[in-house]
Amino acid sequence: MPISALPSRHGIGTLGKEACEFVDFLKDCKQSYWQILPLGPTGYGDSPYQSFSAYMGNPYWIDLDELADAGLLTRSEIRGAGLKSNPDYVDYGDLFEKRPDLLAKAAMRIDPSEKGFSAFCEDNAEWLDDYALFMALKSENGMESFHRWPDKYRVGYARTLEKARERLRDRIHALKAVQYLFYGQWERFKGYANRNGVRIIGDIPIYVSPDSSDLWASHKLFQVNGRREMTFVAGCPPDYFNSLGQRWGNPLYNWSRHKNDGYDWWIKRMTHAGKLFDVVRIDHFRGFAGYWSIPAENETAEEGEWRKGPGKGLITAFKEKLPELHIIAEDLGFLTPDVRRLLKFSGYPGMKVLQFAFDPSGKSDYLPHKYDENSVVYTGTHDNTTLCDWVKTASPGEMKFAKKYLNVRLKSEGADAVIDAAMMSRSDLCVIPVQDWLGLGVKARVNTPGTDEGNWRFRLRKGKLTREITERIRAATESSGRA
Repeated sequence: MPISALPSRHGIGTLGKEACEFVDFLKDCKQSYWQILPLGPTGYGDSPYQSFSAYMGNPYWIDLDELADAGLLTRSEIRGAGLKSNPDYVDYGDLFEKRPDLLAKAAMRIDPSEKGFSAFCEDNAEWLDDYALFMALKSENGMESFHRWPDKYRVGYARTLEKARERLRDRIHALKAVQYLFYGQWERFKGYANRNGVRIIGDIPIYVSPDSSDLWASHKLFQVNGRREMTFVAGCPPDYFNSLGQRWGNPLYNWSRHKNDGYDWWIKRMTHAGKLFDVVRIDHFRGFAGYWSIPAENETAEEGEWRKGPGKGLITAFKEKLPELHIIAEDLGFLTPDVRRLLKFSGYPGMKVLQFAFDPSGKSDYLPHKYDENSVVYTGTHDNTTLCDWVKTASPGEMKFAKKYLNVRLKSEGADAVIDAAMMSRSDLCVIPVQDWLGLGVKARVNTPGTDEGNWRFRLRKGKLTREITERIRAATESSGRA
């Protein structure tokens, strides 16, 4: 359930009252985990996997009513912003146009000498200083990608940047203060969830955005030239679903440099994630074993090649430096023997997705009888359609096999039977998207991979989480021994 999908009066779900009420709902249902999407702000294509920083929180999630209660905004200022509030989808264009100025007003009312703010800036200086300067320069350059900035800013000459810090002091303060507000609300929300027996599963993208403070400030850790232009980019090779492959365009890591540094950048990133979440899901885990490298000048992914990732070296560093960190490995996609070996070495639970299970051949690794306990089962992920839509659109062969395997007669029974199969499986953890419990159709789909528009917008209407739904989830949880 994305935070952004929560009901609210101001256009997008936030960390305020509705988030706590969803925790109450989960507690009533006897649920122990809530999995969310990445914490960072949305970037290209409104994707939370393309953020301007691997560390920053999404300002859109800051609850405006809480800011008003704290005296940082007035109710009339919130009303005057004219934020649209469609209960069915998030309007990111409207948020981009109106939210920043409103949050800046609240931010500028925070005294730079305030003890809590000063401590936050000091504790997070390693990423916060670079991020705030990066975004201030980005704003000054019309929000253009940093690759289009004047050389003196794009390459980052020290004296020029120091002058920019002074010139943009107020803007930098506002950007830091917005992050202070976000992390304050996040800490209160997560504390409430944990006190009520609900742990948060976070999600971190394996790659950073090509337009990010991470690449701009730490370019030596990535495959770039002297002008900080990417030489190779990430993606995946052609397959049955896409004859051209997928060119994601993210910068690839200079893994030899990371190794020489003792994987310090990754240890810091995972340490930060461990403070925010109770469990960390690493997206595209297979990229640690091997990754598809595409020449940056290529427009498609066809002419890439597989290259070795950091493998056991990085995982060993995680285990030595972060022994208490709980990790889920997103091991979906094209799994080669080296990926399977690395997952086994790590000991992390991998993912099982039931929408991938019902190949008519019966050879799929995602059939429930093949699971071991050290795994996490999903009916579908944010990249799948809803279960209700899958039942309608699965191939005749898949549906015939699914009905036989699940012992159901009617197609309409399929969605409930898939949920039951997930709940009754051997996997230690079972995660069901809220859309599947509610039987929502394709309009509630979160993301369609390979498309740039209309994604990440799903919202849950207020009142959908009825007493009947609560009792149904609780009963299924209790009968499967997962309560």
